[in-house]
Amino acid sequence: MSFLENVAGRPLTLGGLLESLRLSEEMSQAVFAKKLGISASHLCDIEKSRKVVSPERAARFAKILGRSQQQFVRLALQELVNEAGLKMKVDVAAA
Repeated sequence: MSFLENVAGRPLTLGGLLESLRLSEEMSQAVFAKKLGISASHLCDIEKSRKVVSPERAARFAKILGRSQQQFVRLALQELVNEAGLKMKVDVAAA
């Protein structure tokens, strides 16, 4: 993930990852949101970091997109930790 952070020049967020995946598939927010089972406006809020995604929803998004649940959940948890103002780094491992 550090490669993506180096390219972006900032820490990766779940919203940033979703936006990158959406753009790489050349999908509109409306089409991608429908695929995820959410509204286009909600997806926009996630991509712009105005809304935080729960770990459960992040895992569901990963499953729908055929991506790593660990990666999506780690990003969701990291955003919750950051929002709480805690200076901690989250690591997730499968149980």
